[in-house]
Amino acid sequence: MALNLFEDKGCPLEKQRFTWKELVQPPISKLDDDAFTRVRVILMNGIEMEAIRFSHGCARMNRELQLPLAQLRIVEQHQATMVNGLIGADHSTLETTIGYEQVAIEVTAVVAQNEPDPYLAQVYRFGMLEDFDHLYRYSAMLDRLEGKDANNITQCYTDIVPGRPTIVEHRAPQDNLREHYDRVRAAPITKLNALTIMSAEQQTQNFYLNVAPMYADPVVRQLYVEIASIEEQHVTQYESIIDPHETWLEKWLLHEANEVYNYYGCVQQESNPRIKAIWERCLDYELGHLQVAMNMFKQYERRDPAEVLPGELPEPIKYESQREFVRQVLNQEVDLRALGTQFVDKSQEGEASQQYRAQLNSSGSPTDTVSAGYQWWPGTEIVRGKEMAFKEEYAADTETIR
Repeated sequence: MALNLFEDKGCPLEKQRFTWKELVQPPISKLDDDAFTRVRVILMNGIEMEAIRFSHGCARMNRELQLPLAQLRIVEQHQATMVNGLIGADHSTLETTIGYEQVAIEVTAVVAQNEPDPYLAQVYRFGMLEDFDHLYRYSAMLDRLEGKDANNITQCYTDIVPGRPTIVEHRAPQDNLREHYDRVRAAPITKLNALTIMSAEQQTQNFYLNVAPMYADPVVRQLYVEIASIEEQHVTQYESIIDPHETWLEKWLLHEANEVYNYYGCVQQESNPRIKAIWERCLDYELGHLQVAMNMFKQYERRDPAEVLPGELPEPIKYESQREFVRQVLNQEVDLRALGTQFVDKSQEGEASQQYRAQLNSSGSPTDTVSAGYQWWPGTEIVRGKEMAFKEEYAADTETIR
C-alpha cells in the first residue's frame, strides 16, 4: 500500500532522538549481504548529504527559516552518520568505489525507464553509459592493484565491460547543461528522479575527491581525479534539469518528499531485517520532517503543499539487475555526444569540447592507462594467467605424448 504524504504524519520532530551507540551500527557484510543492500546504503547516504547541503544553502538565504532548518538538519546529520557507517572497514576504498559505480548504473537505469519525459530519460541514459565505463576502469584498477575480482562486490548483477570511454567524456561547460523540467507541468516522479540522481552523483564526486589523496600510487590518484572531473560534469547536468524557478520552500518540500520516497523504496525491498529496521526508522523520521516543511510552506507562501506534492508516492525504484536494458542502451547510444543541451552523433560534436578534452588528455588519460589491455576475467587477471599457463603446458605435454 502506497504512503500518503498528507495522511501519514510519521514521528514528530521533537521525539526524534539518537544515542551515540545508535549512530554507529554494526556494518553490513561485504560478501554475505545482497549487493543491493550496499546500493541502498550508498544511495541513501548521498540523499541525506544532499538534504544537509540544501538545508545549509537555504538557511544562508532565508533568515526566518534558519531555526526550523537547523532543527531538522541535526537529525539529517545523525541519519547520514548512521547510514554512512553501514559500509564496513572490510571494504577497501576501491571496493567501496565499485559499489558507488554500481549505484550509478543500476539506479540510473531504473530512473531512465521510469521517467515519463523522453528528453530527461535520454539525459539519464547518457550519464549512465559514462558511469558504466567508470565501473570498468575501477574494476581493472581493483584487479591490478589488489588482485580482487569486482564481481565479489557487484555479485554479477552488473556487467563489467567498457561503456562510453572515459577519455572522450570530458566536455566544455556549455555542453554539460541540459533543459530543465517545468515546475508546473512536470510529473511528481520527474522531480523526484532528478533529485535522486543529482544527490547520488554529488556524493560520488565528493567521495572520489576525498579518497584520491589517500593513495601513494600516482596512477590511482590520477584515476580518481579524472573520474571525479566527470562526476562534476554529471552533477552539473542533473542539477540543470531541475527548474530554477522553484522557490526555496518548494525545493525544501521536494527534498523532504524525496527522502520519504527513497526510504519507502528501501523498506519495501530490503532483505536484511536489521537494516530494514533502520530504513523504517528513517522513513518515520522523514515523514515528520515533511510535516514541518509543509507547515513552513503554508505559513510563508500561503499555499497548499498539494500544489507541489502528490498525495500518494509514485512506485519506488526497483532494486534489481538492469543488465539487459544497459546492454541495449550501450549498443544503441554509446557514440552519442553532447552539443549544448542536445545529444548528437560523435561526428557532430562541437569544437569547444574537443579542444577542452585535447588539453586535458595531452599527457595521457589515467583511465586508459589503468585498463590498457584489460579484459575482465572471473577470478582476476592472475587466475587467467595461471589458467593460460596451464593450458599451454597441457598442450605441450599432449604434443610430447603424441
